[in-house]
Amino acid sequence: PAFGLFIFTIARDPLRIIILIAGAFFWLVSLLLSSLIWFIAVKASDPQDERLQKGLLIFGVMFSVLLQEAFRFLYYKLLRKAIEGLVALSEDGCSPISIQQMAYVAGVGFGLMSGAFSMINLLADALGPGTVGIHGDSQLYFLTSAFMTMVLIFLHTFWGILFFHGCEHRRWWEIAAVVIMHLTVSGLSFCNPMYVGSLVPSYLLMAAAAAWAYLLSGGSAQNLRRFLLCK
Repeated sequence: PAFGLFIFTIARDPLRIIILIAGAFFWLVSLLLSSLIWFIAVKASDPQDERLQKGLLIFGVMFSVLLQEAFRFLYYKLLRKAIEGLVALSEDGCSPISIQQMAYVAGVGFGLMSGAFSMINLLADALGPGTVGIHGDSQLYFLTSAFMTMVLIFLHTFWGILFFHGCEHRRWWEIAAVVIMHLTVSGLSFCNPMYVGSLVPSYLLMAAAAAWAYLLSGGSAQNLRRFLLCK
């Protein structure tokens, strides 16, 4: 599905491709910085203290989420400046791409890079040695991880739309809602290997975020009905 989003909505527009790549780069920088902080914290702590190590893992996840959202805000500021430059260079005084379209493409960029790193780790584990579930663990590890990767890609897309809309209209509660949803989904990963406890709430949040982003983008129930009926 994520590849389909790229092919049908982004690939044909060079400007959108640039925005997507830049968004992916911003997410990557946020990951590198959060990983560096977590690595230093782990090295400076006692590796024999399991409770401390678990606490550092939780801290690393939450800090990474906050850093990703901080970089999303920085990227919004950068794109806002870019729009002003495009308007100044345009002959008709209009930007070739709207802030809503930028929000969508930037969200896809964040999501694709997040999904790519998730899948790289999974594929590295899949190469072996070993067999999934050989010690009685769930054999659905790779399948559920794939579904979780997909939901995160879509969530980043919807979060990008919600976050940029909140910044554009100074609705800080929308930004706060994005951060809370991101923290919640990341925190649900600690429910694993009880995958139902992480997948079901994540997909419910994705549905809510999708409906919210659809309405903020100008969508309506009537337009959705027309689309489903191919009118």
